[in-house]
Amino acid sequence: MYVGQVMKDVLKLPRPLSPPVVKLEMRVDAEYGLPSTHAMAAIAISFTFLLSAPSRIQFQFEVGLLIAVTLSSLVCLSRLYTGMHSMLDVVCGALISVVLICITYPYWQTFDRFQLSSRLSPISALLLALFLSYTYPQLDHYSPTQGDTTTILGSWVGCSVGYWVNEQLGQTFEPQEGLPVPLSTLTANALAQGAARFFVGVTVLLLTRQIAKTVSLRVLYSWYRVPQNDLSAKRRRAIEVPYKFVTYTSVGLVHSILVSRVFMLLHLL
Repeated sequence: MYVGQVMKDVLKLPRPLSPPVVKLEMRVDAEYGLPSTHAMAAIAISFTFLLSAPSRIQFQFEVGLLIAVTLSSLVCLSRLYTGMHSMLDVVCGALISVVLICITYPYWQTFDRFQLSSRLSPISALLLALFLSYTYPQLDHYSPTQGDTTTILGSWVGCSVGYWVNEQLGQTFEPQEGLPVPLSTLTANALAQGAARFFVGVTVLLLTRQIAKTVSLRVLYSWYRVPQNDLSAKRRRAIEVPYKFVTYTSVGLVHSILVSRVFMLLHLL
């Protein structure tokens, strides 16, 4: 996502013109178009999951491949349908993700061990995310890309540090039987537990987001002596980057450390 967002603001290629395109989303009009980060994310999430899952879960690879292709294709096509991207934007985004997957694939296990086991992992993740957030290319007009990128980096560093903490505490929720484990049977009880985990998890994360956002904004508004009712101040880089970084790092930490403990207390695991 960081690679895609930076490429947008460096290349500065516009989104499709309207007309003739009918745009169904207007919030991101200030952003540039190439590459489509939605296409990049769809390809990256679908196929990294497909490639990493066989070592942990027993499933038919061909079925997984069909699901990955279908889901990523639907996301890519949706970017054309909503008028947000041209075919070139989508194809370039997909190809960039394919290249990144091919380059990084041999090192996934090495990165995983470092992330979970090294004492340097939380420090390096935090410093890298802060560095990337504050060195993001600046434009001559406001664009939500830097804020969105900071949101992504904050979420990542929160989750990364949280997984490291779980590993150090020895609470990784690994299955007792050997890997790969068979897929669980889809029963009514399993569906009910899944729905309960979803609603409890979303509630906890939304509360975390609201609290962290409110506190960080109040501190930053007070520090820069900005009136609390000045909503436009959130677009200032000096305020937007730290408040989003703190907010979504908190969300990532709560997600990876606290939410699973809440599930255990409520007997949802």
